[in-house]
Amino acid sequence: MPSTRDQLQLKSKLFRGLSDPSRLSIVEALREGTMTVSQVVAKTGLSQPNASMHLDCLWCCGLVDREVRGRFTYYWIASKRFVRILEVAEQVLDQVAERIEQCRRYEEKPGPR
Repeated sequence: MPSTRDQLQLKSKLFRGLSDPSRLSIVEALREGTMTVSQVVAKTGLSQPNASMHLDCLWCCGLVDREVRGRFTYYWIASKRFVRILEVAEQVLDQVAERIEQCRRYEEKPGPR
């Protein structure tokens, strides 16, 4: 059984992974069902290489599954529990969205120029 510290580290990694807007937009798109990379690109507006990279990350972490059928790879959310996390997040946001929006502690920091 992982220690409390290890559990906190894993939870932190999970939420850090979901904090990326590109990965989150992919996950939101996949809530609609199984999609190819091209369909994810069309739905999210990401470039194909960017979408592929993030889909691979999500797959490596076990958050999405995939299957190759002919020339296409199909992706879907791996667990209904993961979908439930997204639903609960929406319920929390229904209550605190205004305060989250006003919070400046989690603003994206500008990257190197």
